[in-house]
Amino acid sequence: MNLFPNRHAGKSRPYSRHETEIFDRAKASSAHALIASFPGYAVTPLHALRDLASELGLGSIQIKDESGSFGLGSFKALGGAYAVFLLVQKAVSAAMQRQAGVEDMKSAAWHEVAAGITVVCATDGNHGRSVAAGAAAAGCRCVIFLHRHVSPVREQAIRDQGADIVHVDGNYDDAVAEADRTSARMGWHVVSDTSYEGYVRVPSDIMHGYAVMMEEIYAQTGAPAPDAARQPFTHVFLQAGVGGMAAAVAASLWQALGEARPTIVVVEPEAADCLYQSARAGLPAPASGDIDSTAMAMLACGEPSILAWELLKTVGDFFMTIPDAPAIEAMRRLALRKDGPPIVCGESGAAGLAGLLAACANTGARLTLGLGPDSRVLVFGTEGATDPGRYRELTGLDPAQLLV
Repeated sequence: MNLFPNRHAGKSRPYSRHETEIFDRAKASSAHALIASFPGYAVTPLHALRDLASELGLGSIQIKDESGSFGLGSFKALGGAYAVFLLVQKAVSAAMQRQAGVEDMKSAAWHEVAAGITVVCATDGNHGRSVAAGAAAAGCRCVIFLHRHVSPVREQAIRDQGADIVHVDGNYDDAVAEADRTSARMGWHVVSDTSYEGYVRVPSDIMHGYAVMMEEIYAQTGAPAPDAARQPFTHVFLQAGVGGMAAAVAASLWQALGEARPTIVVVEPEAADCLYQSARAGLPAPASGDIDSTAMAMLACGEPSILAWELLKTVGDFFMTIPDAPAIEAMRRLALRKDGPPIVCGESGAAGLAGLLAACANTGARLTLGLGPDSRVLVFGTEGATDPGRYRELTGLDPAQLLV
C-alpha cells in the first residue's frame, strides 16, 4: 500500500467558477430528476457495516450498494445510458423544434431520428454495457470497442444489449484511441467516460449522472447538514479508474459542504495508478505499471480523465494505491457479513473498502488519515458480480447462492 498526501489539496479554498463549469450540483440534481423518470429506476441501498466498523475501531462505515442499479450490475448505469439519452434527445429536439422528453421516446419522430445515430465507446465492461443499454432504450445503433483483456462474460452482457463489438489488440487506452479514430472517420458519436483534449462535454454529462449516487445519499442521510459536527461522514474512500466517479462524488461534497466536507481518499490498484502518479507530479501522468496485471479490471486505466483530474487535484486529500489482496478480502467480508444480508461486490467495486481495510491495518496510514472511534466512513460498492466465474475464482463463493 502507498499513501500520498496531496500537497495541493486545501479545504479552505471555496468551490470556484472554474470547478462549476466542470461539475455543478444543480446539474446533478437535474440528472437525478431525469434518471428517476426512467423505467426501472430505484434508489440503491445504503448499508451500515456495523460489525466491521467495530472491528476496525471506527465510529461507522456505510456502503452505497450499486450492484442492482437498473439491473445492469454497476453504477455505470447512471452515466453511460444517461449520456446516450441526452445525445439522442438533443437531436430529436432539433428535429421536432421543441424540447423532447422521456415521454417522446415511443414516438415515430423520436425513432426516425435515433435510427440515424450510432454511439460508440471503449470499455472494460461496465460502461459499455450501460452505453449499449442506453442505445437500446433510445433506439440508436451502438458499437463497443473491447480490448483483449475484457472477459467473455462481460462481452456477452454487452452483446445481449444489442451492441456490435469491435475487438482491439491492446489495452483499455488503446481501445479508447481506436474508438475515437473510427468514430471520427465514420461520423459516429463517442460516449466515453474519460475526457481528453477536445472531448469534454459528454464525460461531464456522465459525471453528473454518477453524482446521482450522492443526491440519493443526501436524501438517505439528511445531509448536507448546516455544520461540520453534524455531517454524516468524516471520510470517503473512492475507487478510481480514469477518475470520473471519484471526481463526481468528491466535487458534489466540495460544492455542497465547502470546508465541512469529509476527507477524500482516492484508491487505485498499484499498477493502474495514474491518479496517484498525477498527484505526485502535480499534473496528469500515466500509470507506473502494467495496468492489465491487476485483478481490479474495471480500474485498469493508464491515463486520467482530464476533467476528473481538474477536480481531484484540489479536492483529493489523499491518493492511495493497493495490491489485489485487500480487494479480495473486502469482497469476502461483504459477502460473509453477519450484521445484515450478504453484499455481493465485484473486485473493482470493493476497492474503496479495500483501501479502508489497508489503511486501518497500517499504523502510520491510520494516524495520517485520522481514522479512529469518531470516524464515520462512506464507501461505494460500485459493481456486483458482473463476471460470476471471476467472482467465484477470487473469493471461493458463489454469488448466486449468496443472494438466495
